[in-house]
Amino acid sequence: MKFVAFERAKQGTGASRRLRISGRTPGIVYGGTAEPQKIELDHNALWHALKKEAFHSSVLEMELAGGSSQVLLRDVQMHPFKQLIQHIDFQRVDANTKLHMKVPLHFSGDENSPAVKTEGCIANHVITEIEVLCLPADLPEFIAVDLSGLKKGHSLHLADITLPKGVSAVTRGKNNPVLVSVVAVAGAEVPAADTAGAAGAPAAAKAPAGKAAVKPAPAAKTPAAKAPAAKASAKK
Repeated sequence: MKFVAFERAKQGTGASRRLRISGRTPGIVYGGTAEPQKIELDHNALWHALKKEAFHSSVLEMELAGGSSQVLLRDVQMHPFKQLIQHIDFQRVDANTKLHMKVPLHFSGDENSPAVKTEGCIANHVITEIEVLCLPADLPEFIAVDLSGLKKGHSLHLADITLPKGVSAVTRGKNNPVLVSVVAVAGAEVPAADTAGAAGAPAAAKAPAGKAAVKPAPAAKTPAAKAPAAKASAKK
């Protein structure tokens, strides 16, 4: 992926502020055998480039002062609440030096897996990117992960995927972290026994209701209401 940068002569807080007002973004490129160099980029072009995944995870070709060099995006400073890129850093790439980079994982095939298709589960993406160590020429833009073999009760670990040639994963803390876990969805499946029980439930519920309707009849025949009338006639 290519982008164009320009040499930046002035530096300082005031110069950077004026640069941003004019529609440019200050930056710096460092690393390799050359000295760090201050650069500036067109803000709108940079804004759209940052929306592309490849701009963050692949080796970039920077055109500067009539020449080109390979660099990596290392840092972006954004305004706290404005849609404004305040500063950007790039690192020069040495073709013979291995580099650490975070590479995104592209998941596919989960809708065709037994866990999702027939067992009422969903695939939970626990990790969406991994850190790798490789030469610049071997750096992948992304790593494809096939989830079509997921089954209920199983998870997909880092050791279960195949990394591109020349690429090794860098793990911190856990040697074999979980990439995707299979989670059962509550209420996705109703066993046949439960269905039969649910069908018989209304009939069982009606039986007590019928008995409750019969019990109040004897209560209406109690002599409590007639007793006062009998006493009243006796007094007369």
